[in-house]
Amino acid sequence: MTRLLRQLPRALASGVVALLLVVFIGVPIGAVLVNSFVISGPMPPVRLKAVTADALARLPAEDSAALIRRWSETATEPERVEAGATAFRLAGLAPPWDRKAPYSDQAMAMQTALVALTPQDRAEVVDNQVLAHVMLHKRTALAFRVKALIGQQAFDTLRNGSEERWGLDHYLKVFEDSYLRNAAFNSLTLAGLSVLFTVPLAFALAYGINCGGVPWPSAMRGVFLMPLVAPPVLIATATVMLFGRRGLVTHSLLDRGLGLIDADETNLYGLLGVVLAQTLSFMPATLIILDNVLRRQDGRIDEAAAGLGAGHFTTFRHVTLPLALPAIKRAIVLVFIMSLTDFGNPLILGRDTPVLAGIVYDEITAYRNTPLAAALCVWMIIPSLLLYLGLELLGRRKGYSSASIAGRSELPMPRSWRIGLTALAGTVAALIFAVYGTMALGAVTKVWGSDWGLTLGYFTGEGVKIGLAGAGYGSSERGLDLVWESLRIGVIAGPLGGLFAVVIAYVVERLRPPGANLIVFLVLVPAILPGIIFGIGYIVAFNLPFGIPSLSLTGTSAILVINVLFSNIFVGVLAARAALQRIDRSIDEAAESLGAGLVSRFLNVTLPILLPALLLGMLYVFIDALTTLSSVIFLVSGNHKLASVAIFNHASSGEYGYAAAKSLVLLAFALAAIGLARLVEKRREPGRRRFSLPRGLGLPRFPALSK
Repeated sequence: MTRLLRQLPRALASGVVALLLVVFIGVPIGAVLVNSFVISGPMPPVRLKAVTADALARLPAEDSAALIRRWSETATEPERVEAGATAFRLAGLAPPWDRKAPYSDQAMAMQTALVALTPQDRAEVVDNQVLAHVMLHKRTALAFRVKALIGQQAFDTLRNGSEERWGLDHYLKVFEDSYLRNAAFNSLTLAGLSVLFTVPLAFALAYGINCGGVPWPSAMRGVFLMPLVAPPVLIATATVMLFGRRGLVTHSLLDRGLGLIDADETNLYGLLGVVLAQTLSFMPATLIILDNVLRRQDGRIDEAAAGLGAGHFTTFRHVTLPLALPAIKRAIVLVFIMSLTDFGNPLILGRDTPVLAGIVYDEITAYRNTPLAAALCVWMIIPSLLLYLGLELLGRRKGYSSASIAGRSELPMPRSWRIGLTALAGTVAALIFAVYGTMALGAVTKVWGSDWGLTLGYFTGEGVKIGLAGAGYGSSERGLDLVWESLRIGVIAGPLGGLFAVVIAYVVERLRPPGANLIVFLVLVPAILPGIIFGIGYIVAFNLPFGIPSLSLTGTSAILVINVLFSNIFVGVLAARAALQRIDRSIDEAAESLGAGLVSRFLNVTLPILLPALLLGMLYVFIDALTTLSSVIFLVSGNHKLASVAIFNHASSGEYGYAAAKSLVLLAFALAAIGLARLVEKRREPGRRRFSLPRGLGLPRFPALSK
C-alpha cells in the first residue's frame, strides 16, 4: 500500500502530461485528417438520382407510376428544359444547345438534339429525363410521401438534396479543378526553385564560415541568422518596398531617376520575387543544419587528402560534400516543405501566381471550407514525405563520420575561393541589412515612393489623419495596440511553455511512464508538420468540442496562447531532455531518500539545474508568439488580434509604413528577450556553466529533420 501511494504522484503527473498533449496536439492533428474526408453539401446529380430512385422504389408500383405521370404532365417548359439538360449530363453527354437562350428556343433545340442521338443514347436520356424532373422539382413532395418509410435522416437528405458522408472528393478536386492543378504545379515549381537556390547558398556560407573562406566568421554567422527572429513577411515586404512598382530601386532610382526601366512593367512581382524572398527567409534555418555538420568535420581528413596529392576542389568534392550529405538531404526537405506551405510570400509578391498554401488561406478565411483546406494540407505533406523517403534511400548504405575530436584544417583555402565566398557572404549580408534598413526607413517615411518626408505617425496610429496612407484592409489595425496584445500573449505563453517543457522532459527521463515514447512523439508532431495544419486543426477541434458551445475556444485569447505554447514546446523539451541525460540520476534518488516528494524534488533539485533549458523554452515560445503567422492567422478574431497578422494585412494592402513600424517594435522586443535571457543566465551562481543559445533557436517547423 505504501509503495502504491508513492507511485501515485508519478502516475498522476504522467497522466496529466499525456492527456494535455493528446488533447492539444493529437486531437487537432487527427481532426484535420478526419475532416478532410467529410463531404458536406449538395449531392452530385448521379448521387441525387440514386437517392430519388430509391425513394420512388419505396412506394407501391402503381402509386409511383401515377405520381411520375401526374408530375410529368404538369411540368412547365422551363422545368422540362432543366430536366432535359440534367438528363443529358446523367447519360454522360453535354447538352448540345445554348443554355443561356430563352426556354422556348432551348426546348426546340433539345428536341432536335434528342432526334440526333443514337437510339441507345436517346432511350437513356428519355428515362433520365423523367427521373431528373422529380429530383429537381418534386423532390420535396416525394420526401414527404415516403417520410414514414425512410426515416428522418434519409428524409432530410432527400428533401434538402445535400448530405454529409465520407469520401475522397476533396482530394480528387486537385486533379479535377484546373485552378487547383495550376496551384499545385506552381507550389511544386516554387518549392523546387527554392531548394535549388537556398541549399547551395546556405552550404556555401556555412563552408566559408567554417573553413576560413569568410572573414569575421562569428559575426557573419550572427548576421546570417538575424532573419530567424524577424517578424512575419518582413523580407517580402522589404522586397516590395525596394523592387516593387513603387520601389526605392525600381521606381525612384531606375525609373524616375535614370529612366532605364518602366517600374510598372519591370519589377520583382511574380515567381522571381517569391523565390528571392523565400531564399532569404529560409536560408538561416538551412544554414543552422549545414553549419552544425561542417563545424564537426575533422580538418585532419582534408590534410590527409592533401598529403595524398588531392587539390582543394578534389578534396571538397570527394571529402567535404560526401560527409555533409546527410545534412544536405535534411536541408533539402526542410526548404521544400517550408516553401510548399508558405502562403505569406506568394500572396504578397506573387499575386498572379496561385499556390496551394494561398488557396488554403482563402478557403478558411473567405469560404470557411475547412474540409477542402484540410485535404489540401494533407496533399502538401505528401510530396515532402516522398522526397524525404527518396533522399533517405540515397546513400543509405554508406557511413558518414569522422574522428570524434573535430578540428579546423590548417590548409589555406585558395585565394580565388576566399574572394568568391567573401563576395557571396558580403552580398547576402548586404541584402539582410538592406531589408532591415528598408523597414526602418519605411517606418518613418510618410508615403513610400511618393513623399519621403519623415514622420512618427505610423507608430502612433495617426498616419491616416495626416494623409500618409489610404484606408486599406488593415486600417482598423493601425497603431501599436496589437503589438501589446502580441506581447501579452507571449508573456503568458512563454513562461508556461518553458515550464511545461521541463515538466515533460522530467516525466520522460526520470519518471519513465509506459507511454514515454508516445509522449515524445506527440511533442515532436508540431515540429514535423507545418504550422498551417496546426492552425486548421485548432479550428476544427475546438470550435465546438463534443458539441458543447460552452467549451468552445474559438475567438478567445486562450486558443492563441495554447496554440503558440503547444506548437513550440518541442524546443524546450529537447533541450531539457539533453540536459537530464547528462545529469546523474543519483541526485534525484538522493533527494528522494532524504524524504523529498516528487514536487519538492522537481522544484528544488531539477528545475535549478535545468535553468538554461527553461530559459530556452520560454524564449522560443515568446519569440514565436511575436512572429508566428501560419497557424494563428486562422485563430485571431475581432476581439483578439495579433501584430503578426496585422503586419501581413498591412503588407497585403500596401500599408508598408504600418507594417514596418510594427515589425521594428516586435524585433526590438525579441532582441530584448534574448538579451534578458543571457543576462539571467550570466547572473547564475559561480561555477555554473554559462547559458548560450543553441543555433536551433527560431528554426521554423520541421526541425526534426535537422537532428
